[in-house]
Amino acid sequence: MAGRLEGKVALISGGATGMGGATSRLFAQEGARVAIVDRNAEAAEAIVGEIVAAGGTAIHVPADVSFASDVADAVERVIAQFGRIDVLFNHAGSIVIKPFLETTEEEWDRLTAINVKSMFLMTKAVLPHMIAGGGGSIVCTSSISAVAATPMEVLYDTTKGACHMFARAIAVEFRDRNIRCNAVCPGFVRTPHGNREVSELMRYGVDVSDAALAAQQGRICEPEEVARAVLFLASDEASFVNGTHLFVDNGFTAA
Repeated sequence: MAGRLEGKVALISGGATGMGGATSRLFAQEGARVAIVDRNAEAAEAIVGEIVAAGGTAIHVPADVSFASDVADAVERVIAQFGRIDVLFNHAGSIVIKPFLETTEEEWDRLTAINVKSMFLMTKAVLPHMIAGGGGSIVCTSSISAVAATPMEVLYDTTKGACHMFARAIAVEFRDRNIRCNAVCPGFVRTPHGNREVSELMRYGVDVSDAALAAQQGRICEPEEVARAVLFLASDEASFVNGTHLFVDNGFTAA
């Protein structure tokens, strides 16, 4: 049975660890040739090794996707290697957790560059290739934080609100060129990013204990559960799903 991404080329920013890493592995298992664009060379090369050992195809392209020159070079390398890009997963991101009045302009600028500008740069670089190839699917990592604010996360919440609208606006503008763009919105996930978020929020007195998370979303989410949602949005199974926000939060934002 052919995989759901058989014959497709997928570029994943931030695809070396956590949800990005889980998605890189799953996309390869589903037949995609995977390009992992990430600054973390050690982790990225490890996943590439896993994928290749399992009979798949993957490359690592080092880049800081908040810089236009890095993005342009990375996309050129992927095109040179694979000839096309059918799926773009804009996953690269970071977080700032601290009282709003203690946050700095530099932190604002850097987090916005990583979480929002990177999507703009990567999507702008990839879209012409998708259009030339007859279409494609873009998935952006948003968050429950786009709609459910958390103390000590004003900067992060704001960037994820921008992710929400970015995906919707791209979907509307490029629908007639056979481009779909959707956002996946995880709750608290068991990743290095998620573990650090929980630890730092607890340090500031925000209750994200196991009991609190159990009440809000039943349990901690596993990265593979998010990857499966991303796979659906990226695949032709979601052919009429465009401009939507898919929450992977076990009811957190439904309560």
